[in-house]
Amino acid sequence: MTTRLQVDHATIGYGDRSVIQDLDISVTDGSFTVIIGPNACGKSTLLRSMARLLKPTAGIVSLDGRNLEDMSSRAIARILGLLPQSAIAPDGIRVRDLVARGRFPHRGFLARNTPHDLEVIDQALEATGTTDLAYRLVDELSGGQRQRVWIAMVLAQETDLLLLDEPTTFLDIAHQIAVLNLCSKLHRGGSTVVAVLHDLNHACRYASHIVAMRDGRIVARGAPKDIIDADLVRDVFDLPAMVIDDPVTGTPLVIPTAT
Repeated sequence: MTTRLQVDHATIGYGDRSVIQDLDISVTDGSFTVIIGPNACGKSTLLRSMARLLKPTAGIVSLDGRNLEDMSSRAIARILGLLPQSAIAPDGIRVRDLVARGRFPHRGFLARNTPHDLEVIDQALEATGTTDLAYRLVDELSGGQRQRVWIAMVLAQETDLLLLDEPTTFLDIAHQIAVLNLCSKLHRGGSTVVAVLHDLNHACRYASHIVAMRDGRIVARGAPKDIIDADLVRDVFDLPAMVIDDPVTGTPLVIPTAT
């Protein structure tokens, strides 16, 4: 399998504080990789480094075989789409205009939309089920609707590599499943997806590959069936649990046993 994103011996942090030290990870083409772990273990820090929002103090992050530091921001945005943890829309912007911003890496900030741009924007709205919201103000939308609109903007970049930092945070269960089903649909369509998730059962159900982190290091990696068991849950989350087969999907289902 071809490697899309590669992190080699990376040390990453904020100022003088290192969160991750000497970490290696590969993201293969066509995978749905979910990064899990307790709060402050380095999940989002790792994802931010993959998008060149954080520069490693040591080691290299490469995209399709090229060092991210040697690539322009526009070149990266043509290949990689990022949904950050706390995306903020400009005041008074309508959904379609926000989604259209995904075309900037291809045509520049001030250029007019071409017929192809308009077609891509329509496709992104349709793929995320937000066509009927196109002329609504983003400020008026529910959390779940806004999250789908942000994903539409990422899709409008026409990238097949998506980084999603906690895309289901603050959403109710129905909207969480709607967003994850959309991510799964994109993955089945050929996109490579990397997401940070807090819900372990969601990770097991949707991921093709899981990376489990603790204290800035990778504890385990592999297919959910291969790595998720009671020992791993205890070691990573300090949580006594039993792991059974999900009766719907057959994937691991984590049931806490602590009272």
